[in-house]
Order: sequence, then structure tokens, then C-alpha cells
Amino acid sequence: MPLRASKPSGLLYLEDRQNTAYPGLIPSLLEAQSFTCQEMQKHPKKMFEDPKRKLLIILAVLMLPSSAQTGNMDKLLGHHCTDFQTANFLRGSKLKVQFLLFTSSSPTCGELISADDGIKNCSFNSSLETKIIIHGFRALGTKPSWIEGLVQAILHTSQVNVIAVDWVYGSTGAYPSAVENVTRLALVISQFISKLLALGVSGTSIHIIGVSLGAHVGGLVGHFHGGHLGRITALDPAGPKYTRASPEERLDPGDALFVEAIHTDADNFGIRIPVGHIDYFVNGGKDQPGCPRFISAGLLEQAGVNMSRLPQEVKVFLMTSPSAPFCVHHSLVEFHLQKKRNRVTSIEISFSSNSTKDTAKITIPKDQETGKQLLAHQVPLCQINSVTLKYIPKNRFWSKDEPSIVGKLCVAPLPLNSSRTMSCLPWSLTLHSKTDISYDLPTACA
Repeated sequence: MPLRASKPSGLLYLEDRQNTAYPGLIPSLLEAQSFTCQEMQKHPKKMFEDPKRKLLIILAVLMLPSSAQTGNMDKLLGHHCTDFQTANFLRGSKLKVQFLLFTSSSPTCGELISADDGIKNCSFNSSLETKIIIHGFRALGTKPSWIEGLVQAILHTSQVNVIAVDWVYGSTGAYPSAVENVTRLALVISQFISKLLALGVSGTSIHIIGVSLGAHVGGLVGHFHGGHLGRITALDPAGPKYTRASPEERLDPGDALFVEAIHTDADNFGIRIPVGHIDYFVNGGKDQPGCPRFISAGLLEQAGVNMSRLPQEVKVFLMTSPSAPFCVHHSLVEFHLQKKRNRVTSIEISFSSNSTKDTAKITIPKDQETGKQLLAHQVPLCQINSVTLKYIPKNRFWSKDEPSIVGKLCVAPLPLNSSRTMSCLPWSLTLHSKTDISYDLPTACA
């Protein structure tokens, strides 16, 4: 029998026992199973107007065993679980795009939806926020290993539509070939979003999450929509071919009402320049603690962001510890020179507690009075007992730097708010060449 399997389902068992008595039953059941969600929309009464067909559907549902009921019910409702495509570097350059929908009721089952009338699929909720995930370059043509974790993390925290864009075909092979497909892919996604907007989806409720090359795809999609989409999050946006590109060719702050970028590999394949309203350069944006140095294969609802256009770009540098628990405290330190200097000024600053010492270097550019630096420390600022400063002069054999400098030190715990503000030592400091000078740092714990 063509439908026989090693582990018989309820429908196969029905065939074994009943196909002789009811020779037309199994084909009718299979026809009912193959009736897709899109067809149900086009012919909403077709499945149920025929009493015989209605009886067959009821029989099929009742006879499904519990172990197979979910999967077959998905087929009856048109919810086939679709996975990412698999390509290879020899024939993976031609663009083939899939849109896979994940919802809170089905976080592990990707429902294939088309850019045609099928967007009105049974699982898509136009009243919810929609997050669109776009992966990047896939050298070996494999599914991104992180995609399932990201989808499930989003759905665990938010009641949203999550749409994963599968363009494994088109992102495989040589990197320049994948770059050539970026604009074509952006047009496909832009047309898809236009269909969503036609369903009544709010443009501000659309959040694009682009990884690597996908970040620039998201930027072009936002550009095609006039920068009116709600939010773009760029995770390690790609650098090759984009560092020197114009804003029209890559992600930039004008592509959405709010654009943020998290840089974690700017010294290799990530972009080194700011591309959003806010750019986070985690650990300086370069190699991350615990990550291999060789080539290896805030996303909550609105995240407290007011969806109104922001006027300027901001760079935020974050640091972590190389060992557990990885989290550290951050303070902004500033040194204000009493007078400008005609050369670069370098000052080493250290925070010391009973058991820790953390150091950073402040650089004051030539002909400027103020230098700023982020200092990551292992204990809260209120537990820092003293601050030590050392002036490092720039002596050359043809000229000597000044033997001392005078200025004022200011410190603020981050993030700044109404109760956490910048405080300065009430006196001017005289720092002598290569000499450590320590001061108490009185800061009360909240």
C-alpha cells in the first residue's frame, strides 16, 4: 500500500481495515488534508458545504491518535512546519526567499507564508507587533544555528509575530555574490512589508532585526519605506563592502524611526563606523571575552524606546569581564585641563577598592580641554576607596613635554539619571610626570 509506514498512523490503520469496504474514503481524506489555509480563505465554505466531505473530515480528526494528532491537525489547518532551505557553495548564489512565521502558540513550527494573498494566513495577527529576522552571509549554505534560540527568546518575552527571512539560497558561496543579492532581497522584503501594511499593520510596529549582512538588508528595506518603519536592530552589521559605502547603500539612522547597532567584531568582519542613532561597541566592539579569535560560523517589545525620530547619532561603549559573572559596573570619567595644550595629553586612571583595581586611560586631543573615558570596575562606585592618576608625558628626542599638568577630575556612574549625576573633586589636581597621585573618592551608596 502506498501509505504504509513502519509506525502506522490513525489514517493508515483506517486504510488497512476499511479501504476495501470504502474504496473512496482514503483519497477523500487525503484531499481534505491537502486543502491549504490559502484555499480555505478563497473558498471558506467549500470544505463544509458538502455533507460527505464534512463527515470525512470529522472522521479523520476523530481517528487521529494523540501522538500524531498535532502534526496532522497542522496539515488540516494548513500549518505545515517548514524549515530553512539548505544550499551549497556551488549552487547557492541564486536568490530564493522564504518567509517563515512563528507565533506564541507555535514557537518552534515555522509556517511558510507567501508575499501574495497568503499573508492573510490563519496564524498572522495584524494587531500585534511584527519582528522580522534577517540572517547574513552563509558560507556553507546551512541554516543559522542561532535562529531558533532567537525566535523562542522573543516569543518567550513578547506576544508578537516573528517572521524569519530564509535567504540561504542567495547568501551562500562567495561573499561578493551574497552582497550582489542584498538589494534584490531588500526589494522582496519591502514588497512583503507593503502587503502587511495593506492589511492594516502599523509601520511603527514593524521591528527588523538584521544580523551581519542582514543588517544592511534591513537598512535598505527601511530606506525603501522612507524611514517610517518603527525600529531596526543591527547585530554586528557587516563591514566588508560597507565601511566606505554611502548611507544610501548601507544601514544608517535615516532608515527607521529608531536604529540601533551592536558591534561585536569590528576588527574583523564587522563595520567600524556608527550606523545607527545609538551604536553599542561592546568591549570596544572588537573580539569578545570567551569567543574564539578565528573565523567561526534588547529585543523586547519596543524596549522602552519612544518611537519618534531621533535627531543625532550616539556611540555607547560597553565592557564586560572576561570571567563569570561577566557583568561589571561602568563609570564615566572626565579630566578637564586648566588650559589647552598643543599636543595630546595621556592620563592613566585607576579605581581601587579593598580587593580590586581597575584601570583605564584618558586621552585629551590636541588643543582641547576635556578628555572622557569609560572605566569598567568590578565593584559599585560607592565601594571604590580611592582614585589614582598618573600623567604620561609625550617626550621625543627633539622636544620634551611639560613636566606637569593641572586640571579637575569628574566621575559619574552610568547610566546617568536624576539621582546619578556627574560629581567633581572640589579642588584642582596637579599631576607630575609619571608619578602616581591618589585621592579619596567619597561616593555614598544609594
